[in-house]
Amino acid sequence: LNGAILFPKTTLPLNIFEKRYISMVDYALSNKRLIGMIQTKGNGELFNVGCLGKISDYQKSEDGRILINLTGVTRFSILKEISSEKLYREFKVDYQNFKEDVENNQKVVDVVSLMEKAKIFFKRNGLLLNWREFDKLDYTQRINTLAMIAPITNEEKQKLLESISFKNKVDSLESIISFYLYETSS
Repeated sequence: LNGAILFPKTTLPLNIFEKRYISMVDYALSNKRLIGMIQTKGNGELFNVGCLGKISDYQKSEDGRILINLTGVTRFSILKEISSEKLYREFKVDYQNFKEDVENNQKVVDVVSLMEKAKIFFKRNGLLLNWREFDKLDYTQRINTLAMIAPITNEEKQKLLESISFKNKVDSLESIISFYLYETSS
């Protein structure tokens, strides 16, 4: 889905109404509830890294739509597309580079500077966020949520998704936000 990006330990609400995606969600609900989300580059080409999500909640509407909450589990790299008669695309993927996503050990990285800049950035863009509640999230959830909801380009979000280390993601996000803050102050 173009513009819909999922990060590990975040939740993305989706309104499913296209026949091919309804078919995919129905299949996922009857199996392990897992769906891979990946960005398109355009012309049907995909980025190489996406995020596996688990349907954590769903509701079927009377008009045939399915409302789901997709919770990010871990990132993956595409190995190859699988030929199939299904209405949606399927891929063989590899999770090897993203073991950190499912490990329980918290990476402690100094995020104070990033958080200060993020608050200014969100305020300048007229975006409200309950920072008190936000601060209750663990480090990974905070950074991934910021990366997912920040008013930055899809390409910048993709760069953050592809960051192998947590520190690299924090540094990249701070750099992106600093750039926008500099642009608006000039």
